[in-house]
Amino acid sequence: MNQGNTTMKRFGITGASAASLLVGLAVAHPLYAQRMRDQFRAASPSVVVVRTVEHTSASTPADGFVGAFGIGSGVLISADGKVMTAAHVVQTADRVAVEFANGMSVPARVIGSEVRADVALLQLERVPPGAVAARLADSDSVQVGDDVFIIGAPYGLGHSLSVGHVSGRHDMHRSVRGVRVEVLQTDAAVNMGNSGGPMFNSNGGVVGIVSQILSQSGGFEGIGFAVSSKVARELLLSQQLFWSGVEGYLLTDSLARAFNIPQPAGLLIQHVAEGSPGAAMGLRAGTMRVKVGDELLLAGGDVVLSVAGVVVADDDAVLDRIQRALAGPGAVELTVLRAGKVATLRTR
Repeated sequence: MNQGNTTMKRFGITGASAASLLVGLAVAHPLYAQRMRDQFRAASPSVVVVRTVEHTSASTPADGFVGAFGIGSGVLISADGKVMTAAHVVQTADRVAVEFANGMSVPARVIGSEVRADVALLQLERVPPGAVAARLADSDSVQVGDDVFIIGAPYGLGHSLSVGHVSGRHDMHRSVRGVRVEVLQTDAAVNMGNSGGPMFNSNGGVVGIVSQILSQSGGFEGIGFAVSSKVARELLLSQQLFWSGVEGYLLTDSLARAFNIPQPAGLLIQHVAEGSPGAAMGLRAGTMRVKVGDELLLAGGDVVLSVAGVVVADDDAVLDRIQRALAGPGAVELTVLRAGKVATLRTR
């Protein structure tokens, strides 16, 4: 008896049963491939490419401001034109458009964004004929080892498919408006441009919104993360929506002293989207690129010192407070450090 047969018997597999197993695998593979094709065809019409334009400071001050073009992904989740995506894709975008699988492009606006959970909601100006809304599935039922697939626009390659498994579930140990943030880890390929795209389960339901990767090289290394659909649903569909159009960097300790902030912490404004509540209030973004240690920041903009009388502290909830202040009812004051002087900005 040859070594191959001995090995099969060692694992309790006879020649006949091994042959049956090989036949079964040969049959299962094309069935799995056919199922994957069917799932992709059913899910793809709900997936969109998210294209953004943002004015930002040029690499040299003499060049002033330039238009920066961004790309991400998203998923249509309602018949009236609501699209889920990642907050970092659209938070400070001046203009947003989504592109469907048939090539049709539709303008959109941000109606809600939660930066600390990295989820956002867009509203389309109109819904193209034939557009199909995806179904949000229960991410609580997802288990490690489950099959998942992702459709998005890696490096701008629209409606690209990647397939993998759920590799883990992670509590991010923070709450946003009472919602615990949880992410699903996956080995399905995620690259630049996939952000905001949907992670589907084997039944074609959306269980996550792609957020980020863990990488030493900058490219995909087998560890990607998607915010669970439960978190996205609770923050974007079950509560009041907020969007400030503001991106900031929290200055503390030595950085706060370097910027001459008259208190332990302040929020350095990096970007403000045109037409956003932040722009309407008069917040000014940074204009000069500076490197402080390992951080590349935009200096020269406002530093928020307090929001509605609450002094900015060493925590990451200050953007939440700014969003609520700008979007909520009534007049609210923000105290900022501007050009070395303290100034007060008011909503309404």
